[in-house]
Amino acid sequence: ANEKKKVAVLVSGGGTIFDAEKSGIIKSGEVSVVVSSKDGAYALERAKAHNVEGIVIPRKDYPDRKSYSEALAAELERREIDLVVLAGFMIILDPAFIRKFENRIINVH
Repeated sequence: ANEKKKVAVLVSGGGTIFDAEKSGIIKSGEVSVVVSSKDGAYALERAKAHNVEGIVIPRKDYPDRKSYSEALAAELERREIDLVVLAGFMIILDPAFIRKFENRIINVH
């Protein structure tokens, strides 16, 4: 069976990734989680409407970029995420995060 890849969408605001999924741009993937760096991001509402898990990991809860990136990576690994889509994610991630998901990150903005 051709199993769909698990996609995580990282947002800071709106995020139009569901449109991309619906229109077939993302063919082999399915959004399994939407992660927002901000509470109340519209993308979280859209996730809920699509029955997709939405979580908030506020940057201000972490002392530095490295610890934030580690927490984010841990959440994604726990969910066995295959592909990370940055959809207007306004936080610069630590190089260790980029290495962990090397060749599995797409920036759509």
